[in-house]
Amino acid sequence: MTPPQNPLPLLPEPALIVVDMQNDFVHPGAPMEVVGARAILPGLGRLIAAFRAARRPVVFLRYMGNRRYDHLAEKFSWITTMAPPVRACEPGHLRHFDDGVEREGFAIVENLAPAAGEIVIDKTYYSGFHETALHTRLQQTGVQSLCITGLITEMCVEDTARHAVHHGYPTVILRDLVASSDPQAAAAALGAFDKNFGWVAGSDDVVAKLQAPAAGE
Repeated sequence: MTPPQNPLPLLPEPALIVVDMQNDFVHPGAPMEVVGARAILPGLGRLIAAFRAARRPVVFLRYMGNRRYDHLAEKFSWITTMAPPVRACEPGHLRHFDDGVEREGFAIVENLAPAAGEIVIDKTYYSGFHETALHTRLQQTGVQSLCITGLITEMCVEDTARHAVHHGYPTVILRDLVASSDPQAAAAALGAFDKNFGWVAGSDDVVAKLQAPAAGE
C-alpha cells in the first residue's frame, strides 16, 4: 500500500528525530530485532549528515526497558524480553550479538552515534513526548517542525509523530527511513498519518527542503 501523497511544505526551523535506533533493535540476534532496521542505516546516516551540514538539530530517542507495559505482557511477547535474564534495552546491560561483539543493548548503534551536544532523550513509553523533556528541549533550540525516522513504524515512530502534531509541530514521517517487522501494519500507519495528521515523504524530498533556502528557492 502506498500512502496518499500530500505536497510537502517548506519546513520551518526543522529538527530530525531518530527513534530507537538501538543495538537491541538493530543488530542480528537482538532480542527485539526489527526486520529492515539495518537496511535504513546508510540512508539515515546520509540524512543525519545533511541536517548537521544545515546546522539543524538532530535528536535521538532511546527506549529504556521498563515495566510500564506489564499489563499487556500476556498479549505481546516482546514485553517479556525486558525482564531478566534478557533485559532488553536495559541501560548498562551488555550482550553478545550474532557477530560475536559485546555491546550495550540500550545504546544507539555505533555508526549513528550522537555527536557532542546533540539531544538524547530516554523514554519509557512509545512516544518520545510522553513524560519526557523532549518538547521543552525542542522549544529551547527554536525548533518549529519535525522529521521523524527510525523504529518501529507503527509503534514508537507513529506515536511520537502524532504527539508531535498535538504539540503544534508540522511533522513529516520519512517513509524510506523507518522500519517494521509488519509491512501491512506499517503501511496502514503511514497512510493514516498522511491522511489525518501530517506528511509522509521520502528523504530526498526533505533534503531538498533543507537545501532550498540556500539555493534561493
